[in-house]
Amino acid sequence: MARPEKKRHIRCKPACYYFKPTGIPMYELEEIELAKDELEAIRLADLNELFQEDAALKMNISRATFGRIVIRAHSKIADAIINGKAIKIQEDLPQTLKDKAATNRRICSRKTDKQNK
Repeated sequence: MARPEKKRHIRCKPACYYFKPTGIPMYELEEIELAKDELEAIRLADLNELFQEDAALKMNISRATFGRIVIRAHSKIADAIINGKAIKIQEDLPQTLKDKAATNRRICSRKTDKQNK
């Protein structure tokens, strides 16, 4: 039986969750999904320029696991850039935020309903 996955510490909140090449309609593009842990690994290793050992400690994983995540992320990003694919960043919201977003949508729709009457 496989060992259970450790909970990874992810602090990266990107400004946007989708990147695509210009000049190509969305329906013609292949899409690659970048997982949250892959984005965090790229942020720590490439943007913050941390050594793998230090970055792994921040994510609460082993150095070897961190290395595999970075390799997987680099491969996906290179594939998207070289082959003209869209990159979608995984966008799982915690349940509390999902509930809050649903409540806000209901409030907004009620305001719109009142304005239309």
